[in-house]
Amino acid sequence: MQQTNLTIDLITRDSGLVEAGVNYFWKCWGSDSNFDFYRDCIVHSLVPEVALPKFYLLRRGSEIVGSYALLTNDLISRQDLLPWFACLFVEEAHRNQGLAGKLLDHALLEARKGGFDHLYLSTDLKGFYEKKGWDFYALGYGVGGDPFSIYVRST
Repeated sequence: MQQTNLTIDLITRDSGLVEAGVNYFWKCWGSDSNFDFYRDCIVHSLVPEVALPKFYLLRRGSEIVGSYALLTNDLISRQDLLPWFACLFVEEAHRNQGLAGKLLDHALLEARKGGFDHLYLSTDLKGFYEKKGWDFYALGYGVGGDPFSIYVRST
């Protein structure tokens, strides 16, 4: 895949991306019963004066090919840490081309612009984030009690 025509767009009231963004995040991460959860999260993130939460779409032209979010919490026990990098997704046809790394780098810049010195994420993946320069921080627990590894990176 060529890297041309790629943009990373913040979903805002004026971006024209609210409906597409709600549908995309729900398609990637949701279930039949939680569409309203995603809609509510994104619609209430549209306040420009508030640093978090923020939702981003990676687009090639008008096609959405990936996403991420910066959140106050990623439904994990460590409420004392923020911001959280979450909802990283790259469409299968566009994987293994460095796009996840572009989204991670963009998130670090956005977190720094928001005044944050560190960015956290929780995952059950092994090896992926370490290769991207993230360091293991601690274990945390999801709402179902499952343990997740927490990683951190300086912005």
